[in-house]
Amino acid sequence: MLNYPMIHICYRVLDLQASEAFYQKAFGFEVGRKKDFPEGGFTLSYLVSPGLPFELELTYNYGQKEAYVIGNGYSHLAVGVEDLEGSHRRHSDDGLNPTPIKGLTPGKGKFYFLTDPDGFRVEVVRLTQSKMEI
Repeated sequence: MLNYPMIHICYRVLDLQASEAFYQKAFGFEVGRKKDFPEGGFTLSYLVSPGLPFELELTYNYGQKEAYVIGNGYSHLAVGVEDLEGSHRRHSDDGLNPTPIKGLTPGKGKFYFLTDPDGFRVEVVRLTQSKMEI
């Protein structure tokens, strides 16, 4: 059987620097590589979580003046963290306006959301022994 590992997801962004800063501040992502294509009128910035192979590709198209329409089929990107409450406090203290911690079943909360500068939602999910809890 063939193996198809996830390698990246791409978001088109209105302000590349604001988007890079959001993901760096909120999640500690780093710009792994960046390439400008002036002949095509766009720049690609690949953000990585240190030590992990998955990338968030941010595409900045020159001259884009209006916000992109996210659409009603897209929902969110998810990241994991072991200390969900500590992460929520940090994001609150940093002014990133996280939603309240919630769960799909009654009891201890399992996740919350942040919204990036372009309106993309990021779910922050509690990890237990490197596994996502829902």
